[in-house]
Amino acid sequence: MNNSLDTYTIAFYNIENLFDVENDPLTNDDDFLPISAKRWTPRRYENKLRKLGTVISKIGDEDAEEAPIIIGLAEVENKRVLLDLVRSKNLIEENYSYVHYDSSDERGIDVALLYKSDTFKVESSETFSVYLQTESGERDYTRDILLVQGKLKEERLNIIVNHWSSRREGEKETEHKRIAAARKVNSIIKRLNKEEVNTKIIVMGDFNDNPNNDSLSLIEKESSLYNPFKTVWSRDKGSLNHDFQWNLFDQILFSTNFFDAANSILSYKGADVYNNKSLTQYHGKYKGQPFRTYVGKKYKGGYSDHFPVYIQLKTS
Repeated sequence: MNNSLDTYTIAFYNIENLFDVENDPLTNDDDFLPISAKRWTPRRYENKLRKLGTVISKIGDEDAEEAPIIIGLAEVENKRVLLDLVRSKNLIEENYSYVHYDSSDERGIDVALLYKSDTFKVESSETFSVYLQTESGERDYTRDILLVQGKLKEERLNIIVNHWSSRREGEKETEHKRIAAARKVNSIIKRLNKEEVNTKIIVMGDFNDNPNNDSLSLIEKESSLYNPFKTVWSRDKGSLNHDFQWNLFDQILFSTNFFDAANSILSYKGADVYNNKSLTQYHGKYKGQPFRTYVGKKYKGGYSDHFPVYIQLKTS
């Protein structure tokens, strides 16, 4: 890498329940209050903001001299926590702006996008809901999909931020929900391709599926996207660990025109999981796994149960 001006880092990070300490009567945030069993106090909240700020400012390879230009986030409660995050001690000098919409998710968590407004110029943003039903035919609310359109180095980027339905009730039992989200992403991309020929698209998120699952294959094939995380994922590498198995639910896919260096200002350079040792548990049987904020109701004081992931673009 020549210098930070030639390479841009674009990241995604599930930040594990970034809730403020106030009670919101409209959402199910009761676990994250000072009086809850988790005892989510102002001090713990400030500690998490400080820790997340440290991580976000450093995401990238060891040569990266600049914090990411764009970061998609999952598990954000509201605008207040985003404001507190971008103003936190370790991020305030990075001068991030953000895009966020409240969704109807039952847990009251949303996706958001942080970006450096002096480099990435946001032109428009909107959200799309994924329509799901329970077995009894009632609406099953989940996180909305966020689309942010803007220009980086005079090249338009369409960034689609996702947090698909979890596997809590079982992988197979919930698979149809993630397939529904994949279909929604495909319909958004279809619209974008109609609006602008050869437009550049980046799809990022916590998909709650691995690179080889049907939902990811569906967006990769139908929307002609490239998924670099297929080769990043291995037995020893992922973005979260469950029962001592590495999963790579956090991924960033993009349109194949990022490989066309001859005809574009920005082209693909590389992708990885940001699993710096400082983000891991130091010792014990969970050594090397993400250092979490909570395990169940037990406070651990860590960062998140996920590692961030990133891609790097270089200017041609």
